Amino acid sequence: MAALQQSLDELLNLDGALASAVVDAKSGMLLGQAGGGVDLELAAAGNTEVVRAKLKTMKSLALNDVIEDILITLGRQYHIIRPMAKHEGVFMYYVLDKVKANLALARRKLQEVEAQVAI
Repeated sequence: MAALQQSLDELLNLDGALASAVVDAKSGMLLGQAGGGVDLELAAAGNTEVVRAKLKTMKSLALNDVIEDILITLGRQYHIIRPMAKHEGVFMYYVLDKVKANLALARRKLQEVEAQVAI
């Protein structure tokens, strides 16, 4: 198990990584953050609504499944939201520069870090 701040800092080592955070999806509050270029407090609150909406839709559709990650592609950035399997109601948030980052590598790195992080 890796410490929370160490794990968030590790995500920033990837080319194109701008910011990373862990968010309590019940309150929308940041539990940890690293990097910058985006208002992570505002992003945490807004992305909490994204996660809630997706979970509500999945329930309405009786999908009986889990979210692995949610990818939001902007003109200049990728935003990845990854609910934490070991910590219900908590998700990781990862912001990447679209030109510099390798999306497949970033998703893989986020998956690895999520599996090892301790909250």
